[in-house]
Amino acid sequence: MANVTFSSPKLKKDITVYATAGDCSTLLSVAREHSIPVDFECENGECGSCALQVVVLENKQPLGMHLTEKEKTVLKLSGKINSTQIEAAETSDIPPPWRLACQFIVRNEDILVKF
Repeated sequence: MANVTFSSPKLKKDITVYATAGDCSTLLSVAREHSIPVDFECENGECGSCALQVVVLENKQPLGMHLTEKEKTVLKLSGKINSTQIEAAETSDIPPPWRLACQFIVRNEDILVKF
């Protein structure tokens, strides 16, 4: 199980939910399941409307952070991440600060999601 804490001015207070690791749910799916108001439009990784910050809350090496090609393109074009951050994610498993909720698969680690 992973604790996913959502933090936003849209919320009265931070909300922590439990996500089952290994079920391949996207962060957007977890948010929708718990009525968290994360913005989205296409759900396909092409519009970038669901971009949000993800911070790993554990004091250990984050799990591998695969970025889809759509995420790389959309987040780079929007200025959320740069080429160095993409390379660090691909070669050193260092997660970039921004992800697309519709593409990010929740792993077995506690995270803070800011939107």
